[in-house]
Amino acid sequence: MTEIRSAAAALGTERIRKLLVQYAVPAVVAMTAASLYNMVDSIFIGHGVGPLAISGLALTFPLMNLAAAFGSLVGVGAASLISMRLGQRDYATAQNVLGNVLTLNVIIGIVFGAVALVFLDPVLYFFGASADTIGYAREYMTVILAGNVVTHMYLGLNAVLRASGHPNKSMYATIITVAINTALDPLFIYGFGWGIRGAAVATILAQIVSLLWQLRILSDRRELLHFRRGIYRLRRRIVRDVVAIGMSPFLMNLAACFIVILINKGLKQYGGDLMIGAYGIVNRLAFFFVMIVMGINQGMQPIAGYNFGARQYDRVLRVLRLATMGATCVMTLGFLCGELFPSLIVRLFTADEELIRLSVEGMRLVFVFFPIIGFQMVATNFFMSIGMASKAIFLSLSRQLLFLLPGLLVLPGLFERCTPWGGGWGVWCAMPLSDLLASVVTFAMLTHQLRKFRALAAERAANA
Repeated sequence: MTEIRSAAAALGTERIRKLLVQYAVPAVVAMTAASLYNMVDSIFIGHGVGPLAISGLALTFPLMNLAAAFGSLVGVGAASLISMRLGQRDYATAQNVLGNVLTLNVIIGIVFGAVALVFLDPVLYFFGASADTIGYAREYMTVILAGNVVTHMYLGLNAVLRASGHPNKSMYATIITVAINTALDPLFIYGFGWGIRGAAVATILAQIVSLLWQLRILSDRRELLHFRRGIYRLRRRIVRDVVAIGMSPFLMNLAACFIVILINKGLKQYGGDLMIGAYGIVNRLAFFFVMIVMGINQGMQPIAGYNFGARQYDRVLRVLRLATMGATCVMTLGFLCGELFPSLIVRLFTADEELIRLSVEGMRLVFVFFPIIGFQMVATNFFMSIGMASKAIFLSLSRQLLFLLPGLLVLPGLFERCTPWGGGWGVWCAMPLSDLLASVVTFAMLTHQLRKFRALAAERAANA
């Protein structure tokens, strides 16, 4: 137990660069594996079922975002809270957070899955489904929603493992999931002939295996945080703090759900079912690079949270600077791939020439401002990591609601009337434009906050 506490305390004493590598590399590997896990599903579905199946899969994104919203409300909020309480040496509260995470995820996972299953068809039609695509979307989501409680528990406990000083174990849980899913996908899709339903079954079975491994780790009494009697009863203060911190990613995913609905509807109106499939491919590829940055953010989160709790503001600033540099490099690489080799990448998902053409056009537009998105993502996560929920919420929503929403409502009609490219291009162009504007707002807010931190760091050094 003493060694485990020392490992947590190292967050406040070890060199920042070494800590960020120690925590971010496993998280990046895990998030890269998770994004590959989504891409593998799309690749097998695209080649094994057909181009319209990719469109059907894309229609499930809003519902997946909504599920992720509730998952991040608990998982991200609990991870940040645990990091701060460990930094304050408040081990009893951190222990109770673990129990409340398990209880909340079970409740939310069951309720969300059941309600979504009851209204699945009307919801999918609202998301932009047609008679040609709803069958694929229904087959996939029926299985995913039936196993929703497993997904919530798996993601929530992974966040706890990472925040409590076990980034490697969190990484292994994700890699196990990816490896099993990748092995089962071709067996279920091709071998058993289950089609798109087989991809969903492979996903849930892989998560069940990883969840069992997580439960085994957190049942070990030698762990600083472990399951024990008396921690599962929901405590008002813990739930309130978890929800307050997790509200930022919750609202971000909720807004993403609404935005993806508008994107799907706009693309269907101006380009048809295949253009929705093109967005599905572009979204998967964009998600790959975004997930790597999320891994960097997850590595930054316990370091920033611990040191903010310990009032070591100079260390908070250093981890922010290093995380921003890493995220910018990743998204710049994404920009180069999307602009220089889009056709080569898209052909991994489909052999349909029209779907390839639409995907390449969309990718070149969506990826144009990628080099600055990493900074915006890190800054938003930074505010969340140190408990400044209101600022994180505003930054989370600025891109989606302040800029992207008006763009999706105005630009498609404008492009349809005033340009030779059509309304579909207006939908695509709304995305990079919102990235640019949101980054400008983020830069202004972060600059203001950093001045305060530098003043506090200087004051602390003078009083030392």
